[in-house]
Amino acid sequence: MAKWLDGGGLMAEHIRQHDWHSTPLGPLQAWPSALKTTVALCLGSRFPQAVLWGNDLITLYNDAFAEILGSKPQALGRPFSEVWQEAWGEIGAMAGRAMAGEAVFIEDFPLVIDRNGGPERAYFTFCYSPIRGEDGSVLGMLDTVTETTTSVVNSQRLNFLDGLGREVANATDPERIMAITTRMLVEHLQLSSCAYAVMDADQDGFNICGDAVVAGSPRLIGQYRLADFGRLAVSQLRAGEPLVINDNLSELAAEEAATFQAIGITATICMPLIKDGRLTALMAIHDKAPRVWTGYELRLIGEVTERCWSHIQRVQAHAEVREAMAALEALNATLEQRVDQRTSQLLHTEAVLRQAQKLEAIGQLTGGVAHDFNNLLTIIRSSLHFLQRPDLEQSRRERYMKTMADTVDRGAKLTGQLLAFARRQALSPQVFEAGPRLEAMAEMLDTATGARIKVELQLPDAPCHIRADLSQLETAVINLMLNGRDAMAGQGTLRLRLLADQHMPALRGQPAPAGTFAAISVVDSGVGIAAQLLDRIFDPFFTTKAPGEGTGLGLSQVFGFAKQSGGDVAVVSVEGEGTTFTLYLPQEAPPAEPADVTAAPTQPEVGKARGRILVVEDNPDLCTFTAQILEDHGYRISWANSAEEALAQLAGPAGDFDAVFSDVLMPGMGGLALARELRRQRPQLPVILTSGYSDAIAEGGHQGFAFLAKPYSAEQVCQMLAKVLSS
Repeated sequence: MAKWLDGGGLMAEHIRQHDWHSTPLGPLQAWPSALKTTVALCLGSRFPQAVLWGNDLITLYNDAFAEILGSKPQALGRPFSEVWQEAWGEIGAMAGRAMAGEAVFIEDFPLVIDRNGGPERAYFTFCYSPIRGEDGSVLGMLDTVTETTTSVVNSQRLNFLDGLGREVANATDPERIMAITTRMLVEHLQLSSCAYAVMDADQDGFNICGDAVVAGSPRLIGQYRLADFGRLAVSQLRAGEPLVINDNLSELAAEEAATFQAIGITATICMPLIKDGRLTALMAIHDKAPRVWTGYELRLIGEVTERCWSHIQRVQAHAEVREAMAALEALNATLEQRVDQRTSQLLHTEAVLRQAQKLEAIGQLTGGVAHDFNNLLTIIRSSLHFLQRPDLEQSRRERYMKTMADTVDRGAKLTGQLLAFARRQALSPQVFEAGPRLEAMAEMLDTATGARIKVELQLPDAPCHIRADLSQLETAVINLMLNGRDAMAGQGTLRLRLLADQHMPALRGQPAPAGTFAAISVVDSGVGIAAQLLDRIFDPFFTTKAPGEGTGLGLSQVFGFAKQSGGDVAVVSVEGEGTTFTLYLPQEAPPAEPADVTAAPTQPEVGKARGRILVVEDNPDLCTFTAQILEDHGYRISWANSAEEALAQLAGPAGDFDAVFSDVLMPGMGGLALARELRRQRPQLPVILTSGYSDAIAEGGHQGFAFLAKPYSAEQVCQMLAKVLSS
């Protein structure tokens, strides 16, 4: 028993049963140890291998190699040159090199081999390794091989189809597309010729009509009646299957075979081209020599046919589009004057409507402002009337005085809101912890929104500090929550949420800014906002509410405040499910702990001499009022009615002032320019700016100067002066 064959699979059994006496190898028992060892290693490998022994290269192989042989005749024990006689002219020289002692390796080598019933092109990567004896002589060779046909063919197919697509991409007529396709198929499939024909069905079968273009040959023009061929084609092509004839001369009737022979067609593939469910054309591929079409060729020709027809349809569709466009251009030329006239009318009507809408919004705004201010003025006038009574009780006098002060504060807050709506508010940003402020707003709104609205507050565990104008933040959050209340028709859950350490997303086409932001979200469960309106909700005067229910400035105030504060506002809304507004504001580190103060600062005593102040104000009445406040609190006052006059006084012999208190908006130089000039000339001189409204302050901020918004009280002026003089 040849135990060295154990475990060698099916081929090991074939080797045992083979009659080796009639071969140059002789019986198994007489085989040299080198041959036995090599064969055992070969049989134990799962990689395709063959042992080729002696000068005749007698063939032995393993189970994996049998798959490469396919249905070839039994190769075991035969010379390698007989097994692959159809390819020996290409591989014989490489086998000779291996037997001379050279290891030969080659990748993706093409061979036409006879297996599975006929010739076929295949690709192999293999290595011929010499087998040496103990004395170093070459006894045979080991053929280690793998078939790469699938990968090579797929790569070739993709490259061909890509190239074909590029070639026909710019073709503008079907004839050009067909000519390019046939030429490239000839080159890729190595055909001697290739043609196409347009074929029409008739009662006798098919007529080949028009041109049959043969690559590399003159154009053949003719009309051929092929009844038998036509009937054969119909049965296949109507079913959407190709007609494949490997040898026209033997497979067709003599008369039709002669017709094909006259134009050099001996092997044919007809592929159906179907349009609108009807067979309208086919492509005929032919060769001058009889051949057997491979599966790869059949699949590729079918795929190319489909793509060719798609390109033809594209060209035809483009032609139809061009014709339609030409007709439309002619129609447009006829109607252009009429359209221009109607467009002009439409634009005029739209402009009138837009202006009317703006006037309506402004009317609503001014009406509401007039109503609120008239209420405030009524309170002040009534209080003044009572205060003029000589016999008025002291308690009532104090109550009326407080009422007037509170009313002035409400008027100042209203003007501040109007400026914020216009995004012209002079902000006073400060660093504060957002959580407690939002908690106070949530408690207030929970009471104000009614029992059917539930206000939920979500705060982070750790403190979150932000930099913003507190009063404007309160206005913005209240605007958002009141909008949410209205969207829920007074019933539902309104959520106020604060998230720390957030990154602001890219909004409205702007890149996402760097830095850390606090995200304050107001979430309602209301009707939502229509998608087509989301781009307009922050526009001033835009509102979806009924007339009298809103001016359309609430969200504009939120947007303006956010942008002025270095942040932004995002909105996510789903109709019928609710809306989430998220206000992003710069997050700051907690401020340093203030130093211990042993005694609280005291208010300046009235009449006690203090510093010398230069008041710069172009309004004489307001200047007189401010001067009286400061003189009553012990300050010495000088007045300048412009920035230029102030610089002159400061440069004169009496220019030794302790501080400058200047209005911002004045004719000429202006208060902000004055402050910058004094910072350059006298950097130690404190400057306080005051204004009711200023473009420069709204756009550029206070620029590091102390700022007091109008209207101000005597206490506010004195506190500000005490602060800057003590610093």
